Amino acid sequence: MAIFFLILHTIISSIILHFFLFSLFFRKRYPVPLPPGPKPWPIIGNIIQLGPKPHQSTASMARTYGPLMHLRMGFVDVVVAASASVAAQFLKKHDANFSSRPPNSGAKHMAYNYHDLVFAPYGPRWRMLRKICSVHLFSTKALDDFRHVRQEEVRTLTRALANAGQNPIKLGQLLNVCTTNALARVMLGKRVFADGTNGMDPQAEEFKLMVVEMMVLAGVFNIGDFIPALDWMDIQGVAGKMKKLHARFDAFLTTILEEHKEKRVGESKEQGDLLNTLISLKNEEDDNGGKLTDTEIKALLLNLFIAGTDTSSSTVEWAIAELIRNPKILAQAQQEIDKVVGKNRLVMESDLAQLTYLEAIVKETFRLHPSTPLSLPRIASESCEINGYFIPKGSTLLVNVWAIARDPNEWADPLEFRPERFLPGGEKPKVDVKGNDFEVIPFGAGRRICPGMSLGIRMVQLMTATLIHSFNWALPTGQLPDKLNMEEAFGLTLQRADPLVVHPIPRLEAQVYGE
Repeated sequence: MAIFFLILHTIISSIILHFFLFSLFFRKRYPVPLPPGPKPWPIIGNIIQLGPKPHQSTASMARTYGPLMHLRMGFVDVVVAASASVAAQFLKKHDANFSSRPPNSGAKHMAYNYHDLVFAPYGPRWRMLRKICSVHLFSTKALDDFRHVRQEEVRTLTRALANAGQNPIKLGQLLNVCTTNALARVMLGKRVFADGTNGMDPQAEEFKLMVVEMMVLAGVFNIGDFIPALDWMDIQGVAGKMKKLHARFDAFLTTILEEHKEKRVGESKEQGDLLNTLISLKNEEDDNGGKLTDTEIKALLLNLFIAGTDTSSSTVEWAIAELIRNPKILAQAQQEIDKVVGKNRLVMESDLAQLTYLEAIVKETFRLHPSTPLSLPRIASESCEINGYFIPKGSTLLVNVWAIARDPNEWADPLEFRPERFLPGGEKPKVDVKGNDFEVIPFGAGRRICPGMSLGIRMVQLMTATLIHSFNWALPTGQLPDKLNMEEAFGLTLQRADPLVVHPIPRLEAQVYGE
């Protein structure tokens, strides 16, 4: 065994020495300088300097080196955009050049080897998947057709909160159940999580555990992604775990897919689910003669579950935390909703257009607590020049959405929760979150903007409005609102370091909660 580790150590040392000498004697020369940035360590580059919360560390670096920075991650060039104007250069002026994703082990081993929408290379197949989502999953008609599902699941959430009694609850857990069940009913025609009365069936429990494990693995730094010569060794065992998880996920999704193929639409309780729609599209060719495959269908399902549940629930959890800390804002929002909705029914999606202050609260939550603080990475297809700096071909682009939304050059008192800034007379009354205004881009921008943005906004607005309208909120005994921990725990989504534990206090007529 000792000999084995000695040989392994020798191999790794030789590889590292080779690359160090190569980089030392064959350093690239560029026509204009690279963007400024901290000096990288040999071999590992700036990896250590990123720390456990890279959105915060790169924001701090930007205050020293400027809003366009260059980092080295192993042997990969990384550029970071940390201001609205720099982000617009990449995602608007040079968007076509940054429309593909860099290679990574998560997409390779878990996301069906880049056959999904999120990580697919920019090209005909990606355009086909994007079109399918735009027309059949996230169009206004598709969203309206399943409005009743979202409202029913939010009603179930409200009933569960009202029945909590004096017991403190972890709000984020119930929000996640709500968003997951709403998506599952639309996509699969059935809930993933039980309503709590009969427990959780084994298949649903297995699915829940797999989603959690995928989120954990996807957030792990894999050395092989940044030092390719070490990829085959899988030093951390990450790739092996990803492959095993993919096999379980694929078996789960394959079973669901085959069940839908065998079941007649007329026999389905919710016969209009989107998986049936995707299956029906398999026989249709797109403009380039391509057809949707079973692999791509399963990859789309995977994308929707991973990207469409935790993001919405964590955003609403942050919103309620901010409102607990700002009781005057909560009271003003309740007054607006009471005027539009009354106290004898729950909020409906059709009410949202009249709730301008609620919309401003949601925008302010997206600004301060974007669910994806660092955008999913993009890769430069060709070398280009941005603001007088050279961006080499193959560079990875990261947009620090979190830093941009807290930029004091763009926002007055950027750390304060002030929804009024988005209202007439405020500093940014016309700024939206849909990718056109780069001061706040929680869903990204350009060709790779989040395809589920419209659904995400609807779900967050409906849940937030319902929780504001239906309950007052108290913290456990001994906790003060102004002392509430607002620290972040970086992951795939911007989670709270401490889950929000609250006492929901019903404020509507009693019969509303039992409908």
